[in-house]
Amino acid sequence: MSVPAQPAAPDSGSRPVKLAPSILSCDFARLGEELSAIAGADYAHVDVMDGAFVPNISFGLPILAAARRASPLFMDVHLMIERPERYLRDFAEAGADGITVHVEATQHIHRTLQSIRELGKRAGVTLNPGTPLEAVRPVLADVDLVLVMSVNPGFGGQKFLPASLERVRTLRRWLDELGSDAEIEVDGGVTPANARALADAGATVLVAGSAVFGSDGGAAGLERLRAALV
Repeated sequence: MSVPAQPAAPDSGSRPVKLAPSILSCDFARLGEELSAIAGADYAHVDVMDGAFVPNISFGLPILAAARRASPLFMDVHLMIERPERYLRDFAEAGADGITVHVEATQHIHRTLQSIRELGKRAGVTLNPGTPLEAVRPVLADVDLVLVMSVNPGFGGQKFLPASLERVRTLRRWLDELGSDAEIEVDGGVTPANARALADAGATVLVAGSAVFGSDGGAAGLERLRAALV
């Protein structure tokens, strides 16, 4: 009996993977030094939480502005806040290079994404792990990045949800069908142990916090993550 053919894996070799350390896990008393330690990263990921959309409060505009002054890295801002459209201009002016919003947090996702682009920033969309992936499909042609949350948002240091791999594969297929060059970013529980699998599934940006900002410093943590992708 013949063995059924397996679906071809996405060709990750043609898609370099970018690394985006999350400054949520850094030592804020040494923010400038911590950012210098990850100078070899592609992005600095900035998680903004309001204590309403997610059950935690992180930081807001002053920290982003301080990070912007301290580092030339691309500021990849993830707004885990209700009605993010109220603050898009504020975050753009504080130093965001890209702004990602949740489909669950705004009633008018198309308009919000359009507003981000009108501000001259990269527009990203994301969704919680429990939200069907179909929720972002209508806006895939309107974004520069799709963020797959691989933990429930709100806290750092959580374990990776294995079902996230299939969500990445599905998104890769949808974007390829559209001919879109939008990036697929993964955030939550990313470590050297799963980085390669995520890249093979089609991810092009990996966010990592505690896996980078460990006891031996951000530079060493970043190098471990990069080595896992070779």
